[in-house]
Amino acid sequence: MSYTIGLDYGTNSVRCVIVDTSNGRELGTAIYEYETGQAGIILDSSDHNVARQNPADYLKGIEVTIAGAIAEAKKADSKFDSKAIVGIGVDTTGSTPLPVDKDGTPLAMLDAYKANPNAHAWLWKDHTGYAEASEITELAKKEHPEYLAKCGGTYSSEWFFSKILHCLRTAPEIFDAAYTWVEHADWIPAVLTGTDHPDKIKRCRCAAGHKAMFNDAWGGYPNADFLKKLNSKLGELRKTLGDTTYAIDQAAGNLTEEWAKKLDLTAGIPVAIGAFDAHLGAVGSGIKPGTLVKIIGTSTCDLVVAPMSTKLPDIPGICGIVEGSVLPDCYGLEAGQSAVGDIFNWFVNYIQPGGKDVGTHVALTEKAAKLKPGQSGLLALDWNNGNRTILVDQRLTGLLLGQTLHTKPEEIYRALIEATAFGALAIINRFEEYGVKISEVVNCGGIAEKNAMVMQIYADITGREMKVSRSAQTCALGSAVAAAVVGGAHSDYDTAQAAMCGIKDITYKPIPENHAVYKKLYALYKQLHDALGLKDAPGQMSNIMKDLLDIKEEANS
Repeated sequence: MSYTIGLDYGTNSVRCVIVDTSNGRELGTAIYEYETGQAGIILDSSDHNVARQNPADYLKGIEVTIAGAIAEAKKADSKFDSKAIVGIGVDTTGSTPLPVDKDGTPLAMLDAYKANPNAHAWLWKDHTGYAEASEITELAKKEHPEYLAKCGGTYSSEWFFSKILHCLRTAPEIFDAAYTWVEHADWIPAVLTGTDHPDKIKRCRCAAGHKAMFNDAWGGYPNADFLKKLNSKLGELRKTLGDTTYAIDQAAGNLTEEWAKKLDLTAGIPVAIGAFDAHLGAVGSGIKPGTLVKIIGTSTCDLVVAPMSTKLPDIPGICGIVEGSVLPDCYGLEAGQSAVGDIFNWFVNYIQPGGKDVGTHVALTEKAAKLKPGQSGLLALDWNNGNRTILVDQRLTGLLLGQTLHTKPEEIYRALIEATAFGALAIINRFEEYGVKISEVVNCGGIAEKNAMVMQIYADITGREMKVSRSAQTCALGSAVAAAVVGGAHSDYDTAQAAMCGIKDITYKPIPENHAVYKKLYALYKQLHDALGLKDAPGQMSNIMKDLLDIKEEANS
């Protein structure tokens, strides 16, 4: 009997799951809500683009959740022994880089910088580097189009170099104090294994390939000369990043004596190379060629894999095609939406329709489920946090069309859900337009797990059956699968997934009459999508959202 630990660092919390490697049974789970900021996020009321996190919360989360999960596992099974845990896996949000000094200590954990938000981790949803992202894109188009070809043709403000370059320009004292920048997904495994010194840290293929333009074909990260044209100091930073990255079938190192004692685990057990939550969520959902896994949370990530033997075209507008970024023997293809659950939460928590007691998710879902497709006359765009895939433009904003003096909160709520489903269909269509066929869709995450109405709307709009991963902790389970491989409980990912992963019995099939209405609505969604998002579309109005933001920023300056 052997077990593994999966640590899943989300946007607002970290959770730990202890899994039986023979059958995927989850014996213990614990969650730690980050304590710093608002729901764990350091915000700036004068700039909606700011989103930072305190790395001290990440470390506390390790101890709190592993202790809690072990205690729960002991209650679930009197024979459970934490010394039978053979490995640890880690997933995090991303790109979430943090500045560290020459010893690998995050600047935010030093007294001189801990009060400065710029010294903390720059969360994936921080979009302050939107101008830098545009600049990186334009320079790469001119000098190294191959850099962009493998990440969808546009560099995003959600990604590694955009954030670092923005810090360099707006908080040079932080950039200068940092020796290098490390992804959250790389830092946690390094801390646990005592390899967090910049000369020892192993950087994951997942983060580097999808968010930092890493590719072995051009020697790894973008070359120093390219980065120097953005800023000479950015070129110097390139020297600290190394030229090698690792897939999740590799170990970052072995658990140190110090951490083993803190966690009541066996010193020396392997800790898997880290990866992003969505990528390991796909693993935990049993991803394989032909399967699209949708990880639905505050945002969504859509993952597809294809065998290395497959010749794939470059697909514009997606978040990368990277060797070994999801499964070690496949290309990983990533897409997604910058806000999904965040949009629903915005409506409930900020707008508070009908008041706190009336406008809850449960109450709105109950009423919205009684509406027919198209009944409200509303149509929305899912861009409240920008567009991650196809347009790759984080300065796009939300839109609600069709309100009257009789529009009800539940109608708006349903229209927002439908908007995210239309965005999901646009992503599926983009993959298939470029020859990547999708034979099944598997969903995971809290929304897929808890809200049947959302899943039915997704089925009706996409015209595809929506399946749901068996585990309620799919990202953490994927991390536990990675731990099972590096820990020797399974020889490879195929056997580990077969033993530890599964699909729920209940699925959601499209209702033909609903799908027929949604086909008409999707055509209107796509018309709005192109007119407001593309500069060269017929009747384009792509300036409107940007001009509004310019006026807003000028008013707030």
